[in-house]
Amino acid sequence: MGSGDSWRKIAALIGVFVVLKVQAVPTHIGDNADAGELSDDILDINRGLTHLFEGDIAVDPSRNAILDKTRRWKFPIPYILSDSLELNAKGVILQAFEEYRLRSCVDFKPYEGESSYISFTKLSGCWSYVGDNGTGRNVSIGARCDTKAIVQHELLHALGFYHEQSRSDRDDYVKIWWDQIEEGKEHSFKKYEDDFITDLNTPYDYESIMHYRPLSFNKNESIPTITTNIPYFNEVIGQRLDFSAVDITRLNRMYDCANTHTLLDQCSFELINICGMIQNEEDTADWAQTLSSPADTDHTLAGHCRDSGYFMKFDTSSGAAGSSALLESRILYPKRDEQCLEFFYKMTGAAGDKLVIWVRTDDGTGALRSFKKIHTITGNGDAAWKIAHVTLKVTEKFRYSFQGIRGSADSSGAILIDDITLTETICPSAVWQIHNFNHVLATTPNGSAVKSKCFYNSEGYSFGVSVYPNGQHSAYPDYVGMNLHLCSGENDTVMQWPAKNRQATIVAMDQDPDVKLRMSSTRSFTTGRPRSLAFR
Repeated sequence: MGSGDSWRKIAALIGVFVVLKVQAVPTHIGDNADAGELSDDILDINRGLTHLFEGDIAVDPSRNAILDKTRRWKFPIPYILSDSLELNAKGVILQAFEEYRLRSCVDFKPYEGESSYISFTKLSGCWSYVGDNGTGRNVSIGARCDTKAIVQHELLHALGFYHEQSRSDRDDYVKIWWDQIEEGKEHSFKKYEDDFITDLNTPYDYESIMHYRPLSFNKNESIPTITTNIPYFNEVIGQRLDFSAVDITRLNRMYDCANTHTLLDQCSFELINICGMIQNEEDTADWAQTLSSPADTDHTLAGHCRDSGYFMKFDTSSGAAGSSALLESRILYPKRDEQCLEFFYKMTGAAGDKLVIWVRTDDGTGALRSFKKIHTITGNGDAAWKIAHVTLKVTEKFRYSFQGIRGSADSSGAILIDDITLTETICPSAVWQIHNFNHVLATTPNGSAVKSKCFYNSEGYSFGVSVYPNGQHSAYPDYVGMNLHLCSGENDTVMQWPAKNRQATIVAMDQDPDVKLRMSSTRSFTTGRPRSLAFR
């Protein structure tokens, strides 16, 4: 698996769509994260560093890495994580690598003496050179730069990209308020003609992770230096959540990416070909592609779009007890030795209906005839959409399958599945799902928490999650606060205490069914110093 092996255990909070990746837990809480990492952007962190161009680009570039193909990287890019980096910074760099692998053909490998490489180091501020010069490049992940989004931003510079507002046509989309720019920083708002940089035939992107924020290099703390011609986007520019859809399009166009490294399959069942999935002809029933209705709503779109909002449905209201239908994927060819199958499901019948996950592999003859049962979900009468993560460990070509089984002759409902994603990544180890989060927001006072049950991580530590829907403190009522806390567990007497130097990652996850387009907010910290995190 390589560097992805480090991020093994995840607890997910779905409803607010938050994923918590933990290898251990802090011993207590405090020190609100809003005091630093959520309020400071790259330019705030780098304030006072005079050797940087446009705030976070090392040296004034004389050539453009986008148009000059000799300065584009060959993959995989060798990398060094220097000893100067803090543990949390190393973790978020590896997380950023996995985001590139999921969404593009960009890849990384540990340095083995190559002449061209990226060295991540802790210097003053967050910055990068632009493009590959053939002799090695530094990327600085300094103090307060250790978030995944900042690493993604600096790596896009290293891969050959400039800031969004540097485009030649930027004045059609934003206004630069020159009289509000800090003296000596006017060069940071320079724009380049299209013979120097290229937009790769993509539109101006207010959502780009490479765009400046409104208050960049401002004289007055409340007066912007850059505003959008469409006022709505004044609240959008400078987002540090994740890649935008256009960021990914440009990256894949620049490097001629046809495939990604870790995405094997995904389907939201909106098209009639149902993503190449097939029915088993030996079954007593079939799965049916079904349009959303008030009685059965689609997970993705909830039927809000005309002629959209499809899912797959196995009717359990007729047939003999034990009758079943098998829906199989196309043939898939893995590159890693572990996969995560994520999907949403709903079981509307009486308790007892079953949804079984199978894989079918080579039986030694080249044919996929060897079946293995992987996971079984049994309906409990709770007819709500739920998320599931199922670990597959397949090293050769295979199909995965969903088998619906009617539990009894009294069953009168259906089994629904939607929004399937299969990635060659590590699955969550525990899931906590909060339903009807709008109601929770409306009824939970500021400072009050909703608490999960206790989970175990891979080492045996027991922990739980506290969510403050309307903020943990009165100063932050517009933030959802989240804490990890220890639970008393069965392994306490044999565990090492305190549980230091483990990384916890909290992800506010976008619900887009296309995993390549999800814009999720991520914060990480390491145990040893108490932290609590908040998301606006």
